[in-house]
Amino acid sequence: MRRRIYQKWPFYVSKCKSQISYSSITIPVFKRYLASNEFTDIDKKWRDKWSKDKCNDLKLENENSRKENFYSLVMFPYPSGVLHLGHLRVYTISDVVARYKRMRGFNVIHPMGWDAFGLPAENAAVERNIDPAIWTETNVAKMKEQMKSFLVDFDWDREINTSSPDYYKWTQKIFLLLFEKGLAYRKNAEINWDPVDKTVLANEQVDSRGRSWRSGAVVEKKQLEQWFIGITAYANRLVEDLKRLDEWPENVKTMQKNWIGKSQGCLIDFPISLKDDKIQIYTSRPETLFGVQFLALSMNHSIVLDQAKIDPDLKKFLHDSKDLDFDSREGYKLKNIKATIPLSPKNEKLINFSIPIYVAPYVSNDYGTGAVMGCPGHDVRDYEFWKLHQPNESIVQVMGPKAKPIDVPYTSKNGIMRDISTISNGLQNLESYRGLSSEKAAQMVIQNVTEHKLGEASIQYRLKDWLISRQRYWGAPIPIIHCKECGPVAVPEEDLPVVLPKLQSKKFGKGNPLGTIEEFVNCKCPSCGKAAKRETDTMDTFMDSAWYYLRYLDSKNEKEIISASAGKNMPVDLYVGGVEHAILHLLYSRFVAKFLSDCGIWNSKSGVDEPMIKLVTQGMVHGRTYLDPDTSKYLKPEEIDFDTSEGPIIKNSRKQPIVTFEKMSKSKFNGADPGKCIEKYGADATRAQMLFSAPVNDTLLWNEEQISGVERWLKKAINLGKIITNKRHDSTKSTSPIFSKISRLKNMNGTFDNLELNKEEFVLYNQIQIFTQNIAKSIDVDFSLNTIVSDFMKMTNLISDASKTSDYQYPLLRNSYEKLLLCMAPVTPAIAEECWESLQLSDSVKDPISIFKFSFPMDKPIETSIQNFKIFINGKSRGTIMAQKDLIDQNDQTLLNALRSDYTVSKFLPETIKKVIKKPGVVSVIS
Repeated sequence: MRRRIYQKWPFYVSKCKSQISYSSITIPVFKRYLASNEFTDIDKKWRDKWSKDKCNDLKLENENSRKENFYSLVMFPYPSGVLHLGHLRVYTISDVVARYKRMRGFNVIHPMGWDAFGLPAENAAVERNIDPAIWTETNVAKMKEQMKSFLVDFDWDREINTSSPDYYKWTQKIFLLLFEKGLAYRKNAEINWDPVDKTVLANEQVDSRGRSWRSGAVVEKKQLEQWFIGITAYANRLVEDLKRLDEWPENVKTMQKNWIGKSQGCLIDFPISLKDDKIQIYTSRPETLFGVQFLALSMNHSIVLDQAKIDPDLKKFLHDSKDLDFDSREGYKLKNIKATIPLSPKNEKLINFSIPIYVAPYVSNDYGTGAVMGCPGHDVRDYEFWKLHQPNESIVQVMGPKAKPIDVPYTSKNGIMRDISTISNGLQNLESYRGLSSEKAAQMVIQNVTEHKLGEASIQYRLKDWLISRQRYWGAPIPIIHCKECGPVAVPEEDLPVVLPKLQSKKFGKGNPLGTIEEFVNCKCPSCGKAAKRETDTMDTFMDSAWYYLRYLDSKNEKEIISASAGKNMPVDLYVGGVEHAILHLLYSRFVAKFLSDCGIWNSKSGVDEPMIKLVTQGMVHGRTYLDPDTSKYLKPEEIDFDTSEGPIIKNSRKQPIVTFEKMSKSKFNGADPGKCIEKYGADATRAQMLFSAPVNDTLLWNEEQISGVERWLKKAINLGKIITNKRHDSTKSTSPIFSKISRLKNMNGTFDNLELNKEEFVLYNQIQIFTQNIAKSIDVDFSLNTIVSDFMKMTNLISDASKTSDYQYPLLRNSYEKLLLCMAPVTPAIAEECWESLQLSDSVKDPISIFKFSFPMDKPIETSIQNFKIFINGKSRGTIMAQKDLIDQNDQTLLNALRSDYTVSKFLPETIKKVIKKPGVVSVIS
């Protein structure tokens, strides 16, 4: 019962305060809750102080004296008006590293901005009958205040907003650079059309089920004139340079590699029974050429479209199959057309046109040539298709293990070429292939088709050019003017930005809103001066986010994208964000960075034109979820009775709910408002708990009840300062023998020369230095931020235990405590600052100096020939002694004498000793 009240105290305070009896059960809970309010008071005090005098803003002081820059960046948010715990987690991670780096002497760049364009803002504004700009500005103001409550130290002087003309002027400039280089072009193409949002989607914005990434609607296919960006020109660099990204997660690199889909193979021309015609296919498995049993064409292949004009059944199939996805194995066999495997004898009479040709939805027109060679013996999709359409036909398998053929597709590339001389396709020179490995057989096929001018080696990419046209309002206008005489003409740079006109909600409807505004559309051609039309499509919002990391570095520059001096701060040293952006955002960012580097816009300090050196993808935050065991319905918190001895019970049915942790969402009633959490526990406690709960890359199961452990530690750290301060006039010195000496022990208010340490003090000093080094390594190298909070707690306990005895001198205790606060400062900045100020006030310092003006502690332990030895007596641990490292090399009697001289273990030593076992760092005594 005590534990339940302890956990639910905030509920009792707000719901039934008048009914609580202040008994021995409730008083400790009340004190705990008041401690939380103390933390929020500390938060407010320092947030206001930092805002007023910028004493926490180290960017403004000694910037020129700092040796290196460090660029710490988080993925900027869409301004929805509400931040969730996932935001708090990613911002805390980045902030801890940024603060730590500042304390290490780096000039840290830690900016924040807003990915403000896009459909959600437009749709929300239309629903509310307001301008999307007003909706966006309102949300930005709300979220900015929330971020400040997190105590995240962003460089607000660098703030950007992608919907501001000051920003999208340069997005338009980047488009014009691409246009100038031939990498931005317009063509008629089959596109993905979202029937709900009524706009075009890039291939990357359609999921595996053929649905829109945002609206969830089934995507339709249309033919439209659209603007594309030639990202495929950089495909090879994008995939090859992944090898340079040593500090990126392997799963992210794999996702990008697979999406780019670099494939080394062969283009092969298959003769067909139409006069003087052929079908060119691309294959990454040329060694399976002699196992081809059919060809499959996409539904948009030129031969298919020609045949549909004379074959009504094919025309009907194409109409009925237009909504089939790539998982379908439906197909249509073309009439009166067949193919043959190339490398046939030159005598045309011997050519055997026996290979059927099908139209198949599973063949993509966007990959290769829109035609594939069907090898049921070596491809699962081909096998399934062949079994459906030719169930009685045998399977030809030309590659395999040395054992007898198998009845399922052999897809491995480690097989050998079987005896294929019996295949009756008029093939020649097959004997030379027998016994070759897959690799050597593939090389021979490529060599032979090249010599006979039937094909050539080829590299293909799954990646297609980036479709950026969007038929919506709230986006950056494409800076192109269409002239009947001159064609597409770039808007002159001096006329940028092409500003979005103001719109009333009545202008929003079906089609592109910009196309209805004559004063926007009608203009003069910059080239010939004749009447022309302005482009009414806007850009995909990924164009805005593909370069924002550059603009942060020079956000006030009105003359260029970024100055040469600001560009020297690239690339980003640390980039933190969700793995859900592994393909779209990160791939486009890498492409634009490389393109702008080629244009001389920026030059990497590392010599590599990659925009981000280290990428950290934080795990999601999941909340506790309750489900009805009978209906699997998600339950609201008010439907649960938490005050029972059996645990949570459903109020209506009195049954226990199913308790899980799932992604936070309104529909699951498991969300946690970070603002309320901070208001209740304080920003520092929330930040520390967020880090402590899980490794950065793992899913965080948010359990608010567990924050009490962090609260207790913070309270102990605050009280520890008062205890140590009270010892400053204590002149008592230990009577233990001198063990070591520190020639100069630094403290924030001075130094202590020639401090002599006894054995206990020596151990404390070294342990503190080891902790500080471990914490620095956890942040700098391992990125194990969950362990640093654990180390803070251990340091606090270590110093607290030392402060309870007279064995430790005040200068050492104070120095140890100061180092604890310095280590805590990146994680719990307000409480560290409060404790730091209290130490200085106790010394009557008139103008306390911010803790962030001091360096992160990096002192090394004292090197010595002394080490700790764990002592076991008859199998039981009896303590630790400090002795020379060569102790275990001494004879047993010398070792036992050392044990008897140490009062901590001597009392456990038996009179008769049978055996002494010596190992590095361990001594075992057996009686």
